[in-house]
Amino acid sequence: MQGIIKLCFICAGNTCRSYMAEKIMKARLKKTGIDFVKVSSRGLFATGEQSADNACNALKILGYNSKKRKSVKLKNFDQKTLYVAMSTDIKNRINGKVIEMKDLIDEDIPDPYGKDLDSYLVCAKKIDKACEILIDKLVKIGGEI
Repeated sequence: MQGIIKLCFICAGNTCRSYMAEKIMKARLKKTGIDFVKVSSRGLFATGEQSADNACNALKILGYNSKKRKSVKLKNFDQKTLYVAMSTDIKNRINGKVIEMKDLIDEDIPDPYGKDLDSYLVCAKKIDKACEILIDKLVKIGGEI
């Protein structure tokens, strides 16, 4: 293993998509026994809002940690962090090593902000699939587990 990989999920507000991605990825990494990836999430326009209720509800339904937290704004780009943007629009605003969900699952993750629980569940399921694929790629980079 080459060391710690820092991974940061990015969306607009950090109350829905990137928040859910962080929770899902951390749980999947723990379940898989991977300890060489440090996961965080940020929002380009985050204002310290609490996680969206439906984001928490969707995570709970899928069996993931749904503890609320305040959104965190991305202030500085760290050249040693791999950023994962939820959409092409978000990717185009980031200066650094960045991939987008479309690179993993062939589609952007639409912003469910303000929508119903079903919209959040659809979003969370897409994120879950993308995290599964990303873990496979990280294992190849990080070495044997």
